[in-house]
Amino acid sequence: MNILLTNDDGYLSVGINFLRRALLDLGHRVLVVAPDKERSAVSKALTLHRPLRMRKIEDDFYITDGTPNDCIYLALGVLLKNKPDMVVSGINHGANLGDDVIYSGTVGAAILATHFRIPSVAFSFAHRDMSEIGKVAKKAGEIVEVLGKIELRDVTINVNFPAPPWKGIKITRMGRKRYTPEIIKRRDPRGEPYYWIGIGSPIATPDEESDIKAINENYISITPIHADMTCYDTMKVLRNLINEMA
Repeated sequence: MNILLTNDDGYLSVGINFLRRALLDLGHRVLVVAPDKERSAVSKALTLHRPLRMRKIEDDFYITDGTPNDCIYLALGVLLKNKPDMVVSGINHGANLGDDVIYSGTVGAAILATHFRIPSVAFSFAHRDMSEIGKVAKKAGEIVEVLGKIELRDVTINVNFPAPPWKGIKITRMGRKRYTPEIIKRRDPRGEPYYWIGIGSPIATPDEESDIKAINENYISITPIHADMTCYDTMKVLRNLINEMA
């Protein structure tokens, strides 16, 4: 397969470099286009108000001063004559579970690829100790091999790894994970206020069959995410109300 690889942790992260090596070892051609620094929590942001720069650092490895979604655009619009067989994003440092996918640049890049009708998968490691990243990358490569055998249409695959050894793999749905708002107010040397937006404490609901529960029980979680965000139940209710008004 021809694979386009990106992330949101930057091109120097161990996650993307171990994953690149694992995919190359499986015989895939891998083109890396990654941010030049960490771009976490940018979701599907595009850089529209300034020019982008891209630099080749070695064969099939490019960096840009943009977002993960910018990386996808640059790869498809500048570097590649044809669409890749798959877009792979990650391995992210930290989990992307439940509502994390709304914020995640890692998952955002994979979702953008889905919009372009390219099969896509996002990998995240729900553990801050990266000493086991080699095992995670090897297993991620195996999952890419499996995904390459099925038709992924309008679906993004979100994969989260707990720390090995794993109990197995579970096919899951998105759990519920919210963050309490946290604003840190400080003052600069002139006495003017400035603010840090903090993540706050996550409130997670590990429902049955959810990605959160799977990770808590030390299973690898694979969640198919549909691009259609329509709430069809509410759509029916609203349609009935509008019909009554007519």
